[in-house]
Amino acid sequence: MHTTIDVVLPCLDEAAALPAVLGGLPSGYRAIVVDNGSTDDSPAVAAEHGAQVVHEPRRGYGAAVHTGLLAARAELVCVLDADGSFDPTELPRLVAAVGDGRADLAVGRRRPVSADAWPWHARTGNALVAALLRRRGVPVYDISPIRVARRAALLGLGVNDRAFGYPLELLIRAAGAGWRIVELDVGYAPRAVGTRSKVSGSVRGTLRATRDFAGVLRADAGRAR
Repeated sequence: MHTTIDVVLPCLDEAAALPAVLGGLPSGYRAIVVDNGSTDDSPAVAAEHGAQVVHEPRRGYGAAVHTGLLAARAELVCVLDADGSFDPTELPRLVAAVGDGRADLAVGRRRPVSADAWPWHARTGNALVAALLRRRGVPVYDISPIRVARRAALLGLGVNDRAFGYPLELLIRAAGAGWRIVELDVGYAPRAVGTRSKVSGSVRGTLRATRDFAGVLRADAGRAR
């Protein structure tokens, strides 16, 4: 039986990337573009290319993802960046890991396809945080923004972060709940020309994400005491 898969795409000024991203989704994958205050034509472009568009006025990656999960209706939900850095055809491999019972959460481990895809400062910060997670028993090498899980279970985890710390808190809570986490290699390309970087493309963005990650780790350490 054919099953629809919802794909949540947090979006902030991604009009230049959306046609290729939405056009590249496999058959049966339904796009939910969560506009997070774009000043370009992102909502209109998303609608023109068949996506459901919802709006989240509170700025923040986690806020956009959470709103997308609330709007989703499928049992299985993917989260994918809307900037063109990921190939949407990678999603079925992650979906299969959850759908066939191997995993409760499937996440991508980014493998850059070119030297400029993942700047050194972002890669280094990501590796340090992932190493801290592995010391806590979370089996990942990347705090990746591409993932698949069951919608109800995701919402049931009660992830609170509404900024860049969302994917880190998700991993911590999932591991704490005994979820089976599977990490699969995925290609990672430079974001589409004409889109604006929020995290890895600038030192400022990386520092902001690092601040949010540190807050999540402190909160988790406090709960563990």
